[in-house]
Amino acid sequence: MTEDRIAAREAAQRTLQAWEERLVALSREIHADPELAFDEHRAAARVAGVLRAAGLRTTAGAYGLPTAVEAVAGDGEFTVTLCAEYDALPGIGHACGHNIIAAAGVGAAVALAPLVDALGIRLKLLGTPAEEHGGGKAVMLASGAWEDSTVSLMVHGAPGADISCADIRSQAVDRFDVTFTGRAAHAAGEPELGVNAGNAATIALVAIGLLRQHLPEGIRLNAFVAEAGEATNVIAASALVRVEVRSPDLDLLRDGKRRVLACFEGGAVATGCGWSWRDAEPLYANVVQDPDLAAAWDRNVAATGRTVTRRPGARAGSTDMGNVSQVVPAIHPMIGVLGVTGMPHTEQFRLDAATPAADRAALDGAAALAGTVIDIVTDPALRAAFLARQRSREPGATTRPLVDVRRP
Repeated sequence: MTEDRIAAREAAQRTLQAWEERLVALSREIHADPELAFDEHRAAARVAGVLRAAGLRTTAGAYGLPTAVEAVAGDGEFTVTLCAEYDALPGIGHACGHNIIAAAGVGAAVALAPLVDALGIRLKLLGTPAEEHGGGKAVMLASGAWEDSTVSLMVHGAPGADISCADIRSQAVDRFDVTFTGRAAHAAGEPELGVNAGNAATIALVAIGLLRQHLPEGIRLNAFVAEAGEATNVIAASALVRVEVRSPDLDLLRDGKRRVLACFEGGAVATGCGWSWRDAEPLYANVVQDPDLAAAWDRNVAATGRTVTRRPGARAGSTDMGNVSQVVPAIHPMIGVLGVTGMPHTEQFRLDAATPAADRAALDGAAALAGTVIDIVTDPALRAAFLARQRSREPGATTRPLVDVRRP
């Protein structure tokens, strides 16, 4: 390890230690005050406040989103983009621990900001709203938020052990709504005149259930009837079904969605209903973990005193960071909230996300992110390789839609 790298790592650690109390307070305040997708005004203000206090040039309401944040330091040719999330789940608050993500991302930015000139980097922290539902990163990508990025990094809290970043896999997910249109009639007096949209939805869901047996390993389907009639004595004239298809990669997602849509077509044909579908929110792609960033992350997690374990094929849910990773070298590792057992998206993990173990995860995550950046930019070969990849990217490449899986 070079003397410059050692000095940078030590300086980053000293800065983090000086900011520990404020970073823990940021995590706890966001956790105690949950806000939903695109409505995270107080969380965004808290994130922006800490970044401004650390001397970063900070903009609230970035890229046309009122609750997005951009904070920048330095003007080097190598742009490091860190991500912070802070949206909560409906009804269950921060049961996914996005308060940990926010504190870790902000902490890494705070630690690196004084070093930008020595490292020759441009540092950018993006506060990205609506990860749970709404695809804030997908919206920000289309607006150019990552167009200048050389690499992008974030970390997500998770229960239990620290798993090697390269082993973490996410699932692509496509969410859409299907509408059946039939004809109302009196259910007792003239049922033969009705065209039952509720029946079409029922047939489609049964067909999806039967389809599952014949799908490739890894595809996940879920659907529910959101609307289908208002009274028992009226044949339902319309029905709305909400659907999601998940898959380990975009090609499987395209094929799975094609076959699911055929189930809805079958329901329409069988009942005589009309049908249509529309996107419910942006597509989330699967995460592509950059191998060099992932290896550096593992080394730096171990440097905090944690034990990194191998678990090939470990699978998380879905994240809009997958969209970023499809076009920019990126990582989305998990940092263990050690000693807890509650799974994300449960009441138990909501409680776990505001504990000393969660505070430690946020601080260790910040240290590991900062160390990963330092390792990459102070390695001449890796630095040159990442910059070459950025220069080879066509202008506007990050703002274009992903390969079209929406119209199979």
